[in-house]
Amino acid sequence: MSSHGNSLFLRESGQRLGRVGWLQRLQESLQQRALRTRLRLQTMTREHVLRFLRRNAFILLTVSAVVIGVSLAFALRPYQLTYRQIKYFSFPGELLMRMLQMLVLPLIVSSLVTGMASLDNKATGRMGMRAAVYYMVTTVIAVFIGILMVTIIHPGKGSKEGLHREGRIETIPTADAFMDLVRNMFPPNLVEACFKQFKTQYSTRLVTRTIVRTENGSEPGTSMPPPSSMDNGTSLLENVTWALGTLQEVLSFEETVPVPGSANGINALGLVVFSVAFGLVIGGMKHKGRVLRDFFDSLNEAIMRMVGIIIWYAPVGILFLIAGKILEMEDMAVLGGQLGMYTLTVIVGLFLHAGGVLPLIYFLITHRNPFPFIGGMLQALITAMGTSSSSATLPITFRCLEEGLGVDRRITRFVLPVGATVNMDGTALYEALAAIFIAQVNNYELNLGQITTISITATAASIGAAGIPQAGLVTMVIVLTSVGLPTEDITLIIAVDWFLDRLRTMTNVLGDSIGAAVIEHLSQRELELQEAELTLPSLGKPYKSLMAQEKGASRGRGGNESAM
Repeated sequence: MSSHGNSLFLRESGQRLGRVGWLQRLQESLQQRALRTRLRLQTMTREHVLRFLRRNAFILLTVSAVVIGVSLAFALRPYQLTYRQIKYFSFPGELLMRMLQMLVLPLIVSSLVTGMASLDNKATGRMGMRAAVYYMVTTVIAVFIGILMVTIIHPGKGSKEGLHREGRIETIPTADAFMDLVRNMFPPNLVEACFKQFKTQYSTRLVTRTIVRTENGSEPGTSMPPPSSMDNGTSLLENVTWALGTLQEVLSFEETVPVPGSANGINALGLVVFSVAFGLVIGGMKHKGRVLRDFFDSLNEAIMRMVGIIIWYAPVGILFLIAGKILEMEDMAVLGGQLGMYTLTVIVGLFLHAGGVLPLIYFLITHRNPFPFIGGMLQALITAMGTSSSSATLPITFRCLEEGLGVDRRITRFVLPVGATVNMDGTALYEALAAIFIAQVNNYELNLGQITTISITATAASIGAAGIPQAGLVTMVIVLTSVGLPTEDITLIIAVDWFLDRLRTMTNVLGDSIGAAVIEHLSQRELELQEAELTLPSLGKPYKSLMAQEKGASRGRGGNESAM
């Protein structure tokens, strides 16, 4: 059956419908859906309800965990728990973070190597180009939305004196941050890259310089002994007199110099670069590389089965993660005034991008309703809100896309690890918006050139954020430095950053997921051509087809059992 029947814009034959035609098809589709819903309600039984609860157990438990966590946190705030008590309370949430982070490293490596090895270089190049264009377009749109929102709402109106400062900011030169990014792309030790990143440190050294001055204060060479027009005795006397009149001044001062250092954390960017290159080499080895392909495919399958176990603990961990963060807030009043307007501006911008732009891109390219797709990603989005980490959410994102929405595994294995590393729509929007907010509270008028500089810098900084240690802080410093804004004013927005970081992560995860679906739709031809050439049995057909076969087989077994 043709897939064009699911499109609003195409006929069964693949010809494009006119405006009247697709409006009529939309009306018919809505009527059919309303009729099906009415019939379901009329024929609903207890067995149907139980089946629905079993099918959506993960999502229902996760949503319930968020509601219970928020309610529990506000119920406990009047008791003013100590820092130690809050840490004890948050311990179950910390366990979830550690479980997910435990799986991130093998998942990134195995999925990227398998995904690259399963496609030929030509197909990989086309998909990579589509992914790069998608990432760049969505990031630029996100930056534009952030600038538009902060300009319209103008949350920085007034003085910054009433704003609460929190923490201390270390100024990092932009050139050093950029060089750290490039260095981390090529780790000298793969084992060390699993737990460390290169980070430039700074030390001071004592510099001593000797300055020679003459008696009258001039530099040496400006006052020389007179020519020896007299006899040798007189000339010698003049030379001695000049030498005694020369002063030597020793100056000592401290100089800050960059030195090699490191920061704890997975060097995700370096591992992504290595895994992509390694997978391409294995794919080029054809039959000789089959053993390695089988190994990484089996490793990926084993990791995903572990995700299936850990996912049952996710609602408990999310509950305590969210509740613990709310309890850590010392003063809820900081959300009022200018900071409250700033928070609202960021929320509106993220909502427009995640709820408007990304679904519109999905609809325009695939001609399908984006909201059922977003509903299928609900558990990954809630996990992103709880963990505030795209990388930690990666195992859940894989599961939602592959098992829930049937996206081809060759696409998810290629797109998701790269997207979680370089595609940061929410971060780009936030950084551009925050930079202009800081300019507003300082009564600093930005011209068009400076706004353009902020746009370019925020886009570039968000793309390279995963390769920079302490990315959220460093990238914001880079954006502010590019237009001469005071970097110490980042302390004005740290008080609400923990909350906005969770919303940014949700936007980043949704952008990666929609990107995977869009690239799959655009790459159907390459995927079909690859089906006959693939040597991996588990990758011989799109994952969607494998899921359909497994469901058909399970229904067949169920029918045989009932017949018996």
